Amino acid sequence: MPRRQVILSVAAAALLALAVAGACVTSEAADWRPLPLVAMLLALAVVSDAIAFEIRGLRLSGSFLALVLAMALLGPAPAAAMGAASALVDAFASRRSLDRALVNIATYALFPLLGGLGIEFLVGPDVLGIDRFSFAAVVLLVFMVTNAINFALIATATAFGYLVPMREMLRSFVTALPSEFATGLLTAGIAFTYSETGVGAVGLAAVVIFVFQYLLRTSIAADERGEELEQRTRELASLQVGLLSTVLQTLSMRDAMTARHSAAVARYSREVAVMLGLDEREQDLIHTAALLHDIGKFILPDSVLFADRKLTNEEWEQIKLHPEQGAKLVERIEGYGPVAEIVLHHHERFSGGGYPAGIAGEEIPLGARILSVADTYDVMTSRDSYRRPVSSEEALAELRRVAGTQLDPQVVEVFERMILEKGVAFSHTDEADFEAELAFEKRVAEYARPRLAAA
Repeated sequence: MPRRQVILSVAAAALLALAVAGACVTSEAADWRPLPLVAMLLALAVVSDAIAFEIRGLRLSGSFLALVLAMALLGPAPAAAMGAASALVDAFASRRSLDRALVNIATYALFPLLGGLGIEFLVGPDVLGIDRFSFAAVVLLVFMVTNAINFALIATATAFGYLVPMREMLRSFVTALPSEFATGLLTAGIAFTYSETGVGAVGLAAVVIFVFQYLLRTSIAADERGEELEQRTRELASLQVGLLSTVLQTLSMRDAMTARHSAAVARYSREVAVMLGLDEREQDLIHTAALLHDIGKFILPDSVLFADRKLTNEEWEQIKLHPEQGAKLVERIEGYGPVAEIVLHHHERFSGGGYPAGIAGEEIPLGARILSVADTYDVMTSRDSYRRPVSSEEALAELRRVAGTQLDPQVVEVFERMILEKGVAFSHTDEADFEAELAFEKRVAEYARPRLAAA
């Protein structure tokens, strides 16, 4: 047995001895009557422990209700004995190792003893002699306090002996708190009615225990499914966005000019989106669309993609297919429909007559109108463009000239302010600029967030 678990076993044995001694000192003959009540609570504690379960090192059981009733209606010694007995039966049934069995038995002997002593301290030896409302309130208080003590003892032992992170166990404890509190209220209600209905009230406890178990299992299972779904979503995001990243990197190797151009358009487009007051979600959507806007050029043969001559009409028709082909590729990723729409329409004209749909004005998605301006500017100014580059001033003058016909005039105005006032630029010769705009890891994290680009 590892050294930590040996130390844990010794400590648990010492606590168990302390609890047994305390129970012996405080036990009185009257505590063990009426016998039907003792037998019923013991049976409830043992049976509910038989259907207990564990999560992240925490043992969750409905026996708590029976033990708190024993603390309240019998006393500390019977409650401690029932707790130890239920843990002992569970140890044999589940074939626990000695160290784990000792921890559970010691815990289940100690907290009922403390809870029973707490109730006697608060209400005196004649627990049924005070008014029922006060008694029920004390039972609820003791339920929650001993629940916390139980958690502290088990969690500390588990973290020390088995190196289970305390944070994970605390999360399980917090997740279970609503169910625990509801069960505490029901326990207090049973204690409230006991003076009137007697042992019959404990019959209700049996129902409560099974309801408790069901609620607790359901809440914990839902929490685990949420974690599993989150992990799977992130893995799917990594896979699908990774595929796009690979396509972009491959495009970069085949046609570095187009890949760097896409990154430049992405930088300009995000800044324009910021200046237009779009929220972060819209900014990310437009930035992603800009990165992918020319991905459809994969369909083009080298003779067209790298042509240094005037293209034929047939070749131009091939080029005009790239928005549709790119959109088809992008829309295959769940949640990327709006991105695909921007990619599809980034060659529309503001006055109409563009491709592929020939729509005009505000029929064109705003993201596509932004991309169109950024695209036009970078094609004119980048040194690895298909044509001779012009100065920024000349490019801005050309944007102003075609504003209202080819381009959205409002976007052109904002774009010009971005260049002149904010000095935004992109270095086509710096690989770091391309990698910064691609931002693969951030894109995976953002994609994994529920419906980042779905609205």
